[in-house]
Amino acid sequence: MEQTPDYNKHILPRIKYNSPVILSFTFLSFFIVLIGYFTNNEITKKFFMIYYTSLYDPLFYIRLFTHVIGQIDFNHFFSNFMIILLIGPMLEEKYGSMNILFMMMFTAFITGILHILISDTALLGASGIVFMFILLSSFTNFQKGTIPFTFILVVVIFLGQEILNGIFLEDNVSRLVHITGGILGTIIGFFIQKDDD
Repeated sequence: MEQTPDYNKHILPRIKYNSPVILSFTFLSFFIVLIGYFTNNEITKKFFMIYYTSLYDPLFYIRLFTHVIGQIDFNHFFSNFMIILLIGPMLEEKYGSMNILFMMMFTAFITGILHILISDTALLGASGIVFMFILLSSFTNFQKGTIPFTFILVVVIFLGQEILNGIFLEDNVSRLVHITGGILGTIIGFFIQKDDD
């Protein structure tokens, strides 16, 4: 007996947009880098870079959140998003898309405000979110009444390195953003785990 082919069966696996916030953030940032490349970063400077300006400038408040989308060039983009794409989807699956989006916006806002208060230079890039993700990811196996040893190692290796680099190297502003992102990841991690208990 001849069997009719089942056209519902897929020969190749379907591609799933498995992490909508992280993937959308990645594609948007890549698109902004591309635009910046062709416009000598003029669009990036206007909309995706935080710096001190008049509080009456409405773009100032937008840039408090969008500065994490802008990257200075493709090397900057790839160094940040290699880690974001490795860690982000796991965190988005664990905590949910809306929570991850809030964490990213909160980190962008805090690092943006901090930068305005302490520096007269411009800031852009997702490195604060990278460090927030790194520290937050060390809480994935958190159990009540314990501190994950992986968290201790991450603090020593990543934040310790940033503190030492901030002491001995000139680029103190970006180091402070990294450390702030890591601290926010730690605070968020502790509070989220506390709420789950």
